[in-house]
Amino acid sequence: MPVYPVKNSKTGEQKELMMSISEYDTWRKDNPDWDKDWSKGVAGVGEVGEWKDKLVRRKPGWNEVLEKVQSMPGAHKQKIG
Repeated sequence: MPVYPVKNSKTGEQKELMMSISEYDTWRKDNPDWDKDWSKGVAGVGEVGEWKDKLVRRKPGWNEVLEKVQSMPGAHKQKIG
């Protein structure tokens, strides 16, 4: 479930909300003094990119494992990347 860091524009109070995006949308309409705290809610560089590229970079031997699986009769696995 997503976490939304929010800040009260009048009091400066900060908190984190854990709810679905539809629940968050309703909560925002009911609480107009609160807004997303953009200083805490931006994605880091590590979160950007294709999952297949990340897997191969973190586990470079993974494609060799998949090659062995492919050689088995009836296997339908393919290499990543």
